[in-house]
Amino acid sequence: MKSLIVLGLAAGAAMAFPAFANADLAQKKNCLACHATDKKVIGPSYKDVAAKYAGQKDAADKLAQKILKGGSGVWGAVPMPANPQVNDAEAKALAAWVLGSK
Repeated sequence: MKSLIVLGLAAGAAMAFPAFANADLAQKKNCLACHATDKKVIGPSYKDVAAKYAGQKDAADKLAQKILKGGSGVWGAVPMPANPQVNDAEAKALAAWVLGSK
């Protein structure tokens, strides 16, 4: 019985977390200036990012670091700038949301 309660609490937390990291947060943090859910803008679509990193255990951490520090060379010649307006928790939440794009 205890394991079912713990499982239920974990599932509830998992469902609440993506609700926080959604298009509104991406818009607020200026992510949508360069990215869209389903098409390339300046950077790749979130669906393409999710597909590229599917199955990688460390994908969320990698993406959170790229959100914070920027990156280059993975998607072509245009670099992704660092995002100092995003804190660690927001970067992790955004990375989880992006990886959940289907």
